[in-house]
Amino acid sequence: LELPGKLRLRREQYLAVQGIYYPGFTVIGAAEPLSILVLATLLALMPKWTTTFWLIAGTFLASALTHVLYWTLTAPVNKVWLRDETLSGSADRFFAAGGSVAASDWTVLRDRWEWSHVYRAAASVAALVLLAIALEI
Repeated sequence: LELPGKLRLRREQYLAVQGIYYPGFTVIGAAEPLSILVLATLLALMPKWTTTFWLIAGTFLASALTHVLYWTLTAPVNKVWLRDETLSGSADRFFAAGGSVAASDWTVLRDRWEWSHVYRAAASVAALVLLAIALEI
C-alpha cells in the first residue's frame, strides 16, 4: 500500500526511508522460514489427498514462494541499500547470503525492491486465504 507514495520520493528521501527497515524487519523476518517449517509439519500430519491436505499444500507453496521471492528479488537489492551501513556480525552474514545485483540506476533498484514486496504480499495473502479456508473445512 505504500508503493505509490514511495515511488514519488526523490533519491535522497527514498534512501533515507529504506534505512528504517533495518534492523527491525531483519529480526521479525525469522518468522517467515519458521512458518514454512510449521506448514510442512502440518502438511505431514494431514490426512493425505483430502481437500484440507491440498489447501494446506497450497498454503505451504505460497509461503515458500514468498521466501523464494525474497532471496531472488529482494535480498540482492538489500545488499546495495546496506552496502554503506555498519552491520552486526550476524546481520553481515545474513545480508551476504543470496545473489547479488549490479548497482545500476537507483530507480531500477527501487522498482525491483518495491515490486518484489508487492509480489511477496500477494503470495502471503494467498497463503493466508488458503489457510483460512482449510481451517473452516
